[in-house]
Amino acid sequence: MFDRLCIIGVGLIGGSMARAARRCGLSRQIVGYGREQDLENLQTAKRLQVIDDYYLNIGQALENADCVVIAAPVGSMAGILALLKPFWTENAIYTDVGSTKSSVIEAAKQVFGAVPDNLVPAHPIAGAEKSGVEAALDDLFLNKRLIITPMENTRPDALQKIQRFWESLGSLVSIMDVDHHDAILAATSHLPHILAYSLVDMLGRKDEQSEIFKYAAGGFRDFTRIASSDPTMWLDICSANKEQIIPLIQQLKSELDKIEQMLANDDRRQLFETFTYARNARQRFLDQFEGNNVENNNI
Repeated sequence: MFDRLCIIGVGLIGGSMARAARRCGLSRQIVGYGREQDLENLQTAKRLQVIDDYYLNIGQALENADCVVIAAPVGSMAGILALLKPFWTENAIYTDVGSTKSSVIEAAKQVFGAVPDNLVPAHPIAGAEKSGVEAALDDLFLNKRLIITPMENTRPDALQKIQRFWESLGSLVSIMDVDHHDAILAATSHLPHILAYSLVDMLGRKDEQSEIFKYAAGGFRDFTRIASSDPTMWLDICSANKEQIIPLIQQLKSELDKIEQMLANDDRRQLFETFTYARNARQRFLDQFEGNNVENNNI
């Protein structure tokens, strides 16, 4: 499918893309790019045969590349696009894996004045708590959802090729409007991560923290598991999508206020109805997507 695949940011997602592309025979050569501080990770990626070679010089990394994947934190998107701009070519297809898409579009407009027609924004709904290339898996995207958010001017051939690429990796591809994507992910991924971080932060600061964590049951571990995710990445994601996240936090505050009042009033009936509705709603969700690994950590 591609002659030379260049991955900018060979971490969990970028490394898993490389592993999966190699397993599926989707690129003749796979190379990585990073900064001086990324050297050890890049060396590990080459040693593990995740990539064929790596470069600290962007021009060398992009030479003859016909597909460029930006697999870096969304907060660095503008800087990376500016780095790519002098070498940008119509002969290549560019894509990303960011968890927010409006920020990608704005970064592209900031750097280029308009979104290039061969830039295809995408987001694999897959991940894990661990980061770095050593955590990369060749089946990370298998049966996981992948959302592409093309613009009106996106080249049809570029869109089709990126769609076929992800489908070849085993992803379940959807096409979606940018704002709709960010609203959905704010509710289903970004807010839950904020809740997990907040709960662990609150309990971890209590004087009796050793006792709290010592006796934490499976429910606590399950609910807070995603608080083990990379803080740098999630800082960027939450900052980039704050316009969608803040209203959800306000709604959640209102919901918690209602539950607090139910408890204060000993309103067992209303509390029971709330818990029952939530349980049934989650079961409907599981039944609808059974077999699509919905219980995995989807970022």
